[in-house]
Parts: sequence; structure tokens; C-alpha cells
Amino acid sequence: MSGVSDVLGAAQERAPRLVHQGLVYGSDQEFLAATVPFCLDGLEEDDAVLAVTTKANIDLLRQQLGSSARDVEFIVADEWYRAPGRTLAAYYRYVDERTGAGPHQRVRVIGEPVWHGRDVLETDEWTRYESAINVAFADCPAWIVCPYDTRVLPASVVADARRTHPQLVSGAAARASGHYAAPLDGAWGRTLSPVPSDGRAVLRFDADLSAVRPFVARAATSLGMSSAGADRLVFAVNEVATNAVQHGGGAGEVALWRSGHRVVCDVRDSGGRGGSVDGHWMLGYMPPESGRARGHGLWTVRQLCDVVEVEPGIAGTTGTTVRLHLNLA
Repeated sequence: MSGVSDVLGAAQERAPRLVHQGLVYGSDQEFLAATVPFCLDGLEEDDAVLAVTTKANIDLLRQQLGSSARDVEFIVADEWYRAPGRTLAAYYRYVDERTGAGPHQRVRVIGEPVWHGRDVLETDEWTRYESAINVAFADCPAWIVCPYDTRVLPASVVADARRTHPQLVSGAAARASGHYAAPLDGAWGRTLSPVPSDGRAVLRFDADLSAVRPFVARAATSLGMSSAGADRLVFAVNEVATNAVQHGGGAGEVALWRSGHRVVCDVRDSGGRGGSVDGHWMLGYMPPESGRARGHGLWTVRQLCDVVEVEPGIAGTTGTTVRLHLNLA
């Protein structure tokens, strides 16, 4: 074996657990120095190899890999990184299809997130997505290298790459990131932005949710959302409100408003029995385990919405708020 895999050793090389690395690069040569041996070593090991990156980088990889490129699956990043929950689900499906019933023991992924055109909210949530991968894929047979191009990315995004990846890659070498912040250590929690004082549609609910669905549909449509988008939001709100009734004190509040190109919806429970979503921002990023009573709803909600934020409450005093964002376009 050669290249990046040399630094980890044969034992880790075959361990069915996640390796998650950041690749901070400032030239085509730096990108290729790490990704070409990563792909070739993966093919030699009979790993499934997927490259999700820019069109320009795909062209570079195809040229450098030569005939080996036919054994690598390529996807343009803009087509893949559209919403954090849906992207995570797509990676889960890829891993499961290749290593579950598939012929491979492990997958290797070059996954270059899309940062251009993102506002502050989206940038923050995609950063949290990168952090969540460390838990969501912890026991998966996946080796993921996430490239960050310093020529085009803000310094803050590059700095966060060093916080969200346990290891950093440079050419054929890998090292532990001295800035890494684990997703469960509290570093990634976030307080929700203030709710607007006017322009909101508000409904209180209890165990009977029959009024919630038509209320959300009417409010979303009045804010400019298409009927298809309103249907998605109704389904998502119903899932969260059901959690609030079952696990968050039996009652809550729904509030909708428009913020730029999004419709925003807060669902807040009344703060009973520990809260409706177990009080952690990352819930819903892990697919629910079979037989688990809770967690299914938030996983589904993350597939439906463009951004989902969770602000945990304090049991018995303040309710947990789940904030749903859906783009109008």
C-alpha cells in the first residue's frame, strides 16, 4: 500500500469504523496529492470509491486517475449538498448499498461541501453537519476526506474545518487536528435568533392536533409557499408537534413567519418530562435504530426541511423549540 493509508496502519485500515479527515488545500497540486492516492489505494483495497466535488476537481481527478477513473463514482457537489439532512441520508444509503448487501467491506468518499451562495444560517448548519458526521457515522465502514479550498473559501469556514475533522490530511500524510471540537462537548450548541415581534401566525395546541395541520397549510400558503412546499411543512410540523404532545408536556405552540426566501416555523413544547426531543441539537442526524421508540420523527423532519435547529429547554420550566426552515424556491 501507498499514499494516505500508510499513516494509519493496517489495523485501522481494516477497522469497520469511521475515519473523517479534512483536506485544506490551496492549489490543484495539493488537492491531487491527497485525493489521487486515496482513490487508488481504495481501489486496490476493493473499497467502493465516491468523489463528490466540483466539476473542475472531477476533471482533474479523471485525468490523473486515467483508466482507474472508470471504477470511481463521480458526482458534482452542487447536486449532492442541497440540505444537510437529505445529504446525510444519501451518504447512509450509499454506505449501506455498498457494504450492507453489497460487495465491499468499506467505502471511501471524497466529500467537498458546497459553501458558495450560503447565508450565515446555512453556513452554520453545514458546519454543524460536518461535526455531526463524527457521531452519525462513528460505527460505519467509511473513510471520508472533505476538501476545503483556501483559494475561494472564507477563512472562517476553513478554520471550522479544523474544528469539525479529527484528522487533517496533507498530501500522503495525516495528523490529528489540534483544533478539533467533538460534537457532544457542547461546542456546537446554538441559541436561536430572536423571533420577530410581528408578522407571525401563532396557534396553541394540546393533545388534539386536528387544528394544527390546516393552520400551518393556510399560514404557509399566505406567506408565499407553494402547495407542495406547504404539504412538506405540514408533515414536518405534525411530526414535531406529535413529539411535543407525547414527550414534551402534552401541549405547545406553533408560530410561522417569513424570513427572506424562507418560511420559518417554530414548534415549542411546554417543557414536561425532559422535553420533546431529548434536548440535543444533533437529534435527527442519526437514522433511528430499529425498535427505538423515539427519534424517527426528527430524522424524517430533517429530510423534509432545508434547515432544522433545536434549542433544548429545561425540563419543567422552559420548552424545547424546534425551528424549521423551508426555502420558498
